[in-house]
Amino acid sequence: MSFNLSKKSHVVKSALTSAVLVATMGATTMTAQAAGLSDLFGNNKSSSSKFLSVDKAFGVVDTAKTTSKGTQLAIKFKITPGHYVYKDRLTLTFPKGVRATPFTFSQSPVSVNDPTFGRVPVFDQATMIATTTLTSTNGKPLKNADLVIGWQGCAKAGLCYPPEKIKTSVNILAAK
Repeated sequence: MSFNLSKKSHVVKSALTSAVLVATMGATTMTAQAAGLSDLFGNNKSSSSKFLSVDKAFGVVDTAKTTSKGTQLAIKFKITPGHYVYKDRLTLTFPKGVRATPFTFSQSPVSVNDPTFGRVPVFDQATMIATTTLTSTNGKPLKNADLVIGWQGCAKAGLCYPPEKIKTSVNILAAK
């Protein structure tokens, strides 16, 4: 019987030692991962950053104005050198009963061999404006229609930022 107790005691000690070791390794790994992300984005004030935060790499502003054809929505991107915005990742979500023309762009895209998506068209110019015209299809104007602008960009040094979404609202004229 004492053999079983000491054997159980040994098993309990081994289990506790293993649990402490695993917990310590997990904490070390999480700390290392956090330090790695800090180094990537410059959250650690003692080290220089390899990559800018998405807000510093890209500035995005939308404006709307009424025209004879509807409401013109312009999405202006300010792109920091060494970064680009995917042409095909620019999206617009709008309410039922709204129609949008295809985007037109102030710049021509360039083709890059992206490590995530392969050969794709991107905008890497300092400023790029995407424009569309919105109209209401039910014959009535819409006040404060909620829109969601989706987009994604990357750093040429090898970081692809997660897709971004910007919520905005605009007044939309009825189609003529």
